[in-house]
Amino acid sequence: MDIQASFAISAAGMDLERLRYEISAANLANANTVSGSARGGFQPLRVTALAASQAVGGVGFDAMVRQGLTGPAYQIESVGAEARAVQDPAHPMADAAGKVYYPAVDNAAEMMLMMSASRAYEANVAALNTGRTMALRALDIGNGG
Repeated sequence: MDIQASFAISAAGMDLERLRYEISAANLANANTVSGSARGGFQPLRVTALAASQAVGGVGFDAMVRQGLTGPAYQIESVGAEARAVQDPAHPMADAAGKVYYPAVDNAAEMMLMMSASRAYEANVAALNTGRTMALRALDIGNGG
């Protein structure tokens, strides 16, 4: 595998982890968004990484690396969890039963996802920097230095 392929792998990993972080942040930002119905309102999202065979028309990871990791390596989908109903008849968005609905966002789980994405992003940056250092050192060795 050439050095550019290792850079492409790290870059794809950083892209995925950045997206996971942003989606978790959006879920947290909308955790207290009120809706007047159980089906309406904000739906929490999740980033799902696709298998290598799904990402680029049925080819494996090795072929993806040779192609420069083109194609979507992830998809964003709704969690599909039931909205949390809270009895608040004085709220202006309350339904006929006096309930308002909040998205089914688990704050602790979202914070853990953000921390996990942040650590994985850092690991990809470290791998990229290590590859860069190795490439520069190989050039030094090739120049007789």
